[in-house]
Amino acid sequence: MTNTAENNKRIAKNTMLLYVRMLFIIIIGLYTSRVVLQTLGVNDYGIYNVVGGIVAMLAFLNSAMTAASQRFISFELGTKNFQKLKNVFCTSVTIHLVIAGIIFIIAETVGLWFLNTHMNIAADRMTAANWVYQCSIFTFMITVISVPYNACIVAHEHMKTFAYISIVEVGLKLVIVYLLLILPADKLITYAILILSVSLIIRAIYGIYCKKNFEECTYQFNFDKKLFKEMFAFASWSIIGNLGFSLKDQGSNIILNLFCGTTINAARGVALQVNGIICNFSNNFIMALNPQITKQYAAGNLQESIQLVYTGCRYSFYLLSIISIPVIVNLDYLLHLWLGTVPPYTTEFLFLALIAALINSMAGPLVTAMQATGKIKNFQIIICIIMMCELPLTYIILKLGYKPYMAMIPSIIVITIGLLARLLLLKQLIKSYSISYFSLHIILKNILIVSGCTTLAIFIHGYFGKISFANFILTSFLAFVITIIGIYIFGITCQEKKIINNKIKAIF
Repeated sequence: MTNTAENNKRIAKNTMLLYVRMLFIIIIGLYTSRVVLQTLGVNDYGIYNVVGGIVAMLAFLNSAMTAASQRFISFELGTKNFQKLKNVFCTSVTIHLVIAGIIFIIAETVGLWFLNTHMNIAADRMTAANWVYQCSIFTFMITVISVPYNACIVAHEHMKTFAYISIVEVGLKLVIVYLLLILPADKLITYAILILSVSLIIRAIYGIYCKKNFEECTYQFNFDKKLFKEMFAFASWSIIGNLGFSLKDQGSNIILNLFCGTTINAARGVALQVNGIICNFSNNFIMALNPQITKQYAAGNLQESIQLVYTGCRYSFYLLSIISIPVIVNLDYLLHLWLGTVPPYTTEFLFLALIAALINSMAGPLVTAMQATGKIKNFQIIICIIMMCELPLTYIILKLGYKPYMAMIPSIIVITIGLLARLLLLKQLIKSYSISYFSLHIILKNILIVSGCTTLAIFIHGYFGKISFANFILTSFLAFVITIIGIYIFGITCQEKKIINNKIKAIF
């Protein structure tokens, strides 16, 4: 019980530190996004979004190795085998260097050809688009090489490091905005170069921190054939699953570009950026929770690991709902307040993206539990197939002449199917998981809570007539309170209510 209490306190502490990190990211991120959009213009912003998206399509390689690195490092920390831990880190760095080389070759051949022959970009902006593309390649390669170091920080649960370094990162991005306004050169090219520079600085900071604080983070070329095969096999199957997600997101972006042009890419890019900021409210909790799920499984504490998964699925959804519902209620006003000039269909894109994010928020802990077992072959193949179904569905919808934002509907469909598929696959590996409990007490209950709270919040919002800033603040606050009350009454267990009540009493 003592270890469980300590682990829960660590998760709570790390979550709070990540929320401090997130607060800085949101405040400065919203400001910088507005200035960047206004400075670049809708078309150049759309070019940056879609051109960077070509490189981001290779993110499935990086995401796969991130999952592998975090899983193996967390697992060895759970087993307390420190020699194996060092071998895992060195092997991970070697694999990431290889992946960075592969990305460079693919991006400079197939990607470059596609950019210059098939993308719907004005001829007078192709030079700038190529600058953006090259900077995006090197930015992405830096991110790939950084993965083993970031994985160590997460596995050791040093979340305060992310908080401090993120403050530095968003501060540098604030400097980018200032330089973008005063430098006379092409704004789009300047922005791409400055983003690359920030990536180099942050990569150096993470590397220095890890070498000073973790013994295993001193790289030596050490080819452990058995470990290399084990990690590479895990990563290879993860690549298949992440390929589906990469094609799902970036492929849909390219299809939108082919049918609708860069203006719609800008609308989707803005919507997904806001959606990403909002999703951090649940992602931070999951980042703090994931190492414990793997460590408990590695230590043989199966029931503890299962309860963490159930708790993670519920609370990641609740944390996202608390922010999403006030945003949904005031979507139009919020976007106009933030951006001034809002690209067409941004509201619709954001609304549908939030629905998809709420459903997907319940999947994260299931994925971590699956990765903890190490048996991910069938899981990744099936998820890849499901996610890739979005592309033909998106193409058909746009081909039939539907509005551009309707391209988000296939995303909601495949994410829902993917959630159910993960649950069924996990049940096959670990019989202790209950499909009926998860379906009734997590999925169904979550949907009913968010539907009821959203309906009530919209109903109250309707009484205020034409929205003003004061009404925006008031209706957002009321939606926030309604969601909190709904979750407290219907979403949490009696034991959790007792803990919350005791904490409130202790405060007052």
